[in-house]
Amino acid sequence: MDRLRQRADFLAVANGARVNSPAFVLQSRPRDDSGPVRIGFTVTKKNGNAPERNRIRRRLRELVKRLDPTSVQPHHDYVLVGRRDALSRDFATMLDDLRIAFTKPARHTAKARGHRPGHAAATSRKPD
Repeated sequence: MDRLRQRADFLAVANGARVNSPAFVLQSRPRDDSGPVRIGFTVTKKNGNAPERNRIRRRLRELVKRLDPTSVQPHHDYVLVGRRDALSRDFATMLDDLRIAFTKPARHTAKARGHRPGHAAATSRKPD
């Protein structure tokens, strides 16, 4: 598996499907080329200071290293967005969560569909 490194690739994956877990969010996007699976890691500043964010990122990278390559779909890009629970969650549990996330049917984000179902658009509201 290769790594995602460019911001444009991360943004493209962010518009794809996602699966939530207590310790991370798995975002995915199919690609049209025949290249290898690529994966990126990100942790926002709201998850702690730099050493904590780096520890979360290291734990996520180790999860992916221990994952079976056959469990990921070919010709896809993935981004693991770390959450604060990744610091305290048991590593074996996180590995199980990741395996389940790769097998779950992913829900598409509101960005990919253009709207949230069941919610009226802001422009259709009547002024008070």
